[in-house]
Amino acid sequence: MSVELDLTYHGDPAGIPDVARAIEESGAVGALYVPEGAHDPFVYLTLAATHTQMLRIGTSIALAFARSPMAMAYPAYDVHRLSGGRLVLGIGSQIKPHIERRYSMPWSRPAARMREYIRALRAIWDAWQTGDALDFRGDFYTHTLMPPLFRPAPLGFPSPEVWLAGVGPHMVAAAGAEADGFICHPLLSRSYLADELHPALNAGRASAGATRPFTVAAMAMVVTGRTERDYEAAIAGTKQQIGFYASTPAYQPILDHHGWGDLHTEAHRLTKEGQWSELGSARWAMRCAGGSTASRTG
Repeated sequence: MSVELDLTYHGDPAGIPDVARAIEESGAVGALYVPEGAHDPFVYLTLAATHTQMLRIGTSIALAFARSPMAMAYPAYDVHRLSGGRLVLGIGSQIKPHIERRYSMPWSRPAARMREYIRALRAIWDAWQTGDALDFRGDFYTHTLMPPLFRPAPLGFPSPEVWLAGVGPHMVAAAGAEADGFICHPLLSRSYLADELHPALNAGRASAGATRPFTVAAMAMVVTGRTERDYEAAIAGTKQQIGFYASTPAYQPILDHHGWGDLHTEAHRLTKEGQWSELGSARWAMRCAGGSTASRTG
């Protein structure tokens, strides 16, 4: 087992070339990942790819169900080509309200759909890499048309790795069965990782007879600041983020694991009442930190 430190960038896309270059020049960080939040992750990564030479880049995450497998395959393949094979495609399902109400896309049987989604992605890339006919037929996705005009050339190196994010046991098992890696949710504890996630991953790999190398990536929320004011602002923002995660039904299993299901009930109520600022109260940080301590460095 090896351990590697990576960073995630959440800022304006215009700032990522300087950030990516600085990270690469430092030599201390293995990769730079970007989320799909207020900006398109593939715009981020195009800029990062064209301003670095060796830094691994990836999405953490790109929203799978907001796109068809074909709509995901094209930008990921292009960024992988631009970067010379440095892309890790991290994908996740998001939650039902966002997929249906923000993206107006279908939602059903998310773990089964995701298993098929990854297979479809790989079938599309394999058709592009080999020149073979595209003939993928599944329960959720069908891809059987690929005229020469729309077929990218082979890359000359392997297609991107696919890492899958998940929380519940069925999606975690899907990652073990179909993906090259697993991305833990930031709302995480050591015991949940050991007691719930690793067994589900191993069960998924065993069910599929998977023997390929596999990566587990844990995202940590880090509080830091150059000044006392910056530090306090970072603490407040992290508390707010923890409270937001606690309010989401899909992330309740980790709270239940620790006997904190009441936090979800209260947080969910606050969001329904529009009391978003209350999610950052000290109560959330104390309970979810589980007795951990923070340290300051000058």
